Amino acid sequence: MEKLTPPTRLLLGPGPSNVSQRVLDAMHLPLIGHLDPAFLEIMDSVQVQLRKLFGTQNSFTLPLSATGSAGMEACFVNLLEAGDRVVVGVNGVFGTRMCEVARRCGAEVTAVEAEWGTPLDPAKMLAAIESTQPQVVAFVHAETSTGVCQPVEEITRGAKAAGALTILDCVTSLAGIPLHIDEWQVDAVYSGTQKCLSCPPGLSPVSFSPQALERVAQRKTPVQSWYLDTSLLGSYYGGGKRAYHHTAPISAIYAIYEGLRIVEEEGMDSRSERHYKAAEALIAGLEPLGLSPLVEKKFRLPMLTTVQLPEALQGDPEAALRGKLLKEFNIEVGGGLGALAGKVWRIGLMGENAKLEKVEQLISVLRKVL
Repeated sequence: MEKLTPPTRLLLGPGPSNVSQRVLDAMHLPLIGHLDPAFLEIMDSVQVQLRKLFGTQNSFTLPLSATGSAGMEACFVNLLEAGDRVVVGVNGVFGTRMCEVARRCGAEVTAVEAEWGTPLDPAKMLAAIESTQPQVVAFVHAETSTGVCQPVEEITRGAKAAGALTILDCVTSLAGIPLHIDEWQVDAVYSGTQKCLSCPPGLSPVSFSPQALERVAQRKTPVQSWYLDTSLLGSYYGGGKRAYHHTAPISAIYAIYEGLRIVEEEGMDSRSERHYKAAEALIAGLEPLGLSPLVEKKFRLPMLTTVQLPEALQGDPEAALRGKLLKEFNIEVGGGLGALAGKVWRIGLMGENAKLEKVEQLISVLRKVL
């Protein structure tokens, strides 16, 4: 085997984003045991900062030792049993994935669909909740496949009034824009580290409300996944005497610790403003080149911008152009998924990459190649 020499890329796709040098340095620190008191103190600090970032007082808030997709699965397998009813908002790939995970739990799924690139219609969601009386309502806050930022509160209030628990996907929004999970009455939320936290992929920050944990305690059947069972995870991550559950990824915890320190130093208001300014500069630079935003401004994610390509660039030319950017200029942008494949680009400005100089680097290259 030869020595690893991966290329240095500017990662402007839907994730992962480029990792802060401070985070990389933290991952070089010496390993200690996953039950070492010094490590447990680090873990406790991570949980405290994640609560602040999620906007919650939930005691069960932790960095799950898996990627964001496992965070999604953890929410569904804990809160759903076979025969339960769930309403899922679908306006992109990850709403569709929620439906698939829920079906594998044996749940009866009602999908409320919206056109890709548009937000869910709260009235349709509330009508589905009223007609089905579900145990769980789930939808995506930041739909990575389209760049839509979904308004939350009207749907979660309706779910709460109907006695349902809510699951919210915040994989792309965490550490990019402010979250208010308690204020929004969200019961289970999950994210990932590779987006706006600018850490390597491999951890999924999750948070469960007391009501969600009560639902788990009242289950008639065991949680389908031993690894993702909150009642078992709580005994390792919770306070007091810690019980062995799994070997936590030590270096990944160092990484998120340092990533959270960076967020705290900058402050979420300033960080959010930086993401919005970078997105505005990106759109201003792309529109003269014939690339226009897919999503209406008031529903547009600042950290993930989906742009429509001119007809001449759609299909095979789109893939060839992305390949050229990667091979000749070491810049990665994302292609479209599902119905948008070959028609759009998804350009991520997340965490370390939400900077005007990164935007100008991309625009200057596109001026040459388009």
